[in-house]
Amino acid sequence: MQPQRPQVGQVVTVFRNRLRPEHATEYAAELEVVAALARAMPGFVETKTFTAEDGERCTVVTFADPASHAAWRDHPRHHEAQRHGVASYYAEYSIAVGETTYASAFAHE
Repeated sequence: MQPQRPQVGQVVTVFRNRLRPEHATEYAAELEVVAALARAMPGFVETKTFTAEDGERCTVVTFADPASHAAWRDHPRHHEAQRHGVASYYAEYSIAVGETTYASAFAHE
């Protein structure tokens, strides 16, 4: 799958976290449900997760515009997953959200 080209006006969330290993199985099951829901939301562009050598994970989620991002942010099932994350899954996390004001892409043909 080819990555999406960034567009001005998209909303990008950078979600950094470390998991608590004792809840890994529960986390994986919930992530599957919530990720599928996010992908089905109007305005969803893409998501990718990376894991650093030290175990920190970084998920980058992009929505087409502020309205579609807000719909995902405010979705009741997403809120439920967030509560579960704080209670059980995450040792720590941080979230940064921003609207794209400049976008550029290159692909060697």
